[in-house]
Amino acid sequence: MTCQQCVGIERQFDDAVARRELKRYRRKGPSKMTRALLEALAGEGAEGATFLDVGGGVGALQHGLVEAGAVGGTNVDASPAYLAKAREEATERGYAERVRYISGNFVDVHHGLDDADLVTLDRVICCYHDMPALVDTSASKARRAYGLIYPRDRRLTRLAIGLLNFVQRLRRHPFRAYVHATEAVEARLQAHGLRRVYLRHWMLWQAAVFRREG
Repeated sequence: MTCQQCVGIERQFDDAVARRELKRYRRKGPSKMTRALLEALAGEGAEGATFLDVGGGVGALQHGLVEAGAVGGTNVDASPAYLAKAREEATERGYAERVRYISGNFVDVHHGLDDADLVTLDRVICCYHDMPALVDTSASKARRAYGLIYPRDRRLTRLAIGLLNFVQRLRRHPFRAYVHATEAVEARLQAHGLRRVYLRHWMLWQAAVFRREG
């Protein structure tokens, strides 16, 4: 991948990290935030739906959506290690053949992907430098609803992200995290005909679901 941030993602979320996260997922299930987003998406109609999970990690959202009745979809991730673990868990659950696994930068590969009923980004926008490109390309694929978890635009979050990035610079590591303005994210989604119907806050994070108007 030519994207420097994507190279950083591949290094940051390597096989060791992916193995630990899958082990934790199998022991405890999805995080509290991911469970909340899954419940909100189920309210938008997961039964019989297709999904497009951008930066899906070990697949917590995908597994939850399939449990809620989704028929399958596409998983795109810049981390090959995450992609492999998501496929491993889907295979264990017996539905891997219903998912298309794409390794790469979503902004680069989105042209070759089908639209989906549900588009999801669980803690992904914070890992990408070009928010407008990521939001525009992913929102254009959502037929019914768009769900995401991303950092709250507040001082405490910016301090935490700033500290993380300072450590990364000391390590000479290419991965950086970002806090994108909430108003800017929502404005881009609204420009794609998506209206917010769900919002929940935690200390540093927020989950939101947007519904396709009409």
